[in-house]
Amino acid sequence: ILKSEIELLKEQLRGKKINFDEKIQIGIMVETPSAAINAHHLAKEVDFFSIGTNDLTQYTLAVDRGNELIAHIYNPMSPSVLNLIKRVIDASHSEGKWTGMCGEFAGDKSAACLLLGMGLDEFSMSAIAIPKIKGIIRKTKFSEAKKLAEEVL
Repeated sequence: ILKSEIELLKEQLRGKKINFDEKIQIGIMVETPSAAINAHHLAKEVDFFSIGTNDLTQYTLAVDRGNELIAHIYNPMSPSVLNLIKRVIDASHSEGKWTGMCGEFAGDKSAACLLLGMGLDEFSMSAIAIPKIKGIIRKTKFSEAKKLAEEVL
């Protein structure tokens, strides 16, 4: 459905002689457990996924990260969250698509090797985190990162 809607919009732009990138990639933010669970269906409709880990973690664990009484429960390393992330990555790769990640978790040095081993294609993070994560990724052998991911999952 999404692809046909996008094509209809492109036709309208062409009809109005409005220039646009014909090869523009259309992606989806995965921020809810529902979207992650249905990633294998969504992957047929989009060019890429971007996993929003802050919201995905909050909604998966039913924890308001802004509530100081329960914020300590908020943990993107939770098996539930990690399995949803892996599900999204696998769904995108099975359709020849790519997956990126935004949110604090993408710039977390303790998660970099794990996410790499899970097959994450793109890390989006604050500029201050880039050198640290880049250094970790450069020193990591993919085979070791993949083994780590298999053990954790």
